[in-house]
Amino acid sequence: MWSSFKRWFHQWGSPKWFYERSLVWSRWLGLIALLCIPTSIIWGLFFAPADYQQGNSFRIIYLHVPAAVLAQSCYVLMAIAGLVGLVWKMKVADVVLKSAAPIGASFCFLALFTGAVWGKPTWGTWWVWDARLTSMLILLFLYFGVIALESAIQDTITAAKAAAILCLVSVVNIPIIKYSVDVWNTLHQPATFKLTEKPAMPMEMWLPLLIMTIGIYAFFGYVLFLRSRNEIIERERRTLWVRELVERESVA
Repeated sequence: MWSSFKRWFHQWGSPKWFYERSLVWSRWLGLIALLCIPTSIIWGLFFAPADYQQGNSFRIIYLHVPAAVLAQSCYVLMAIAGLVGLVWKMKVADVVLKSAAPIGASFCFLALFTGAVWGKPTWGTWWVWDARLTSMLILLFLYFGVIALESAIQDTITAAKAAAILCLVSVVNIPIIKYSVDVWNTLHQPATFKLTEKPAMPMEMWLPLLIMTIGIYAFFGYVLFLRSRNEIIERERRTLWVRELVERESVA
């Protein structure tokens, strides 16, 4: 068992192996996203019943909640990739960290934007310095910091180490975001879903949200694999296997 895990773990660290396998994975993830996201949008916008308090304005959760959850998950993934890159010196981990940062930043901005759109009719204002909102804004700045480090430092290895350290130090912001509505007195509502509790909304309202969450995660994986493949080709362009790959594609 342990030897199989070690072999699998080191396979993930091989740029060539990752590049070849990720094509198949990205296709499946793209298909899942293509099925789930439109289904959820149509179901959530046109068929789910209106909320008894918020009316139709609640429908923004079908985009806001998955975007916010993904933005936090992405940063945790970056911290894990940073740890793997620092400890085991795996090139693919550095590639994943760099490739994930712009995607996570985009979803974090989307979560903040849709939250502001929802907050205007619900709270009467676009923005309040609420604990959840403020910690999410800090997360967006952290994403910008990682992207800036990767862009500003010319040496790839040094840039990867700096970004990894930043992610590992600042990942403490993720539990702050998660528990901010429980620890502090905030306007933001508690979590929509909890694994230990029955959903507070009827199935015809939470099921499309679940489908959208699956679709958003699949879309994230699809884009992450595509960006990672491009980054691997850029970093490994002088290696034999990349030159052979380019020759085969040029002949085809």
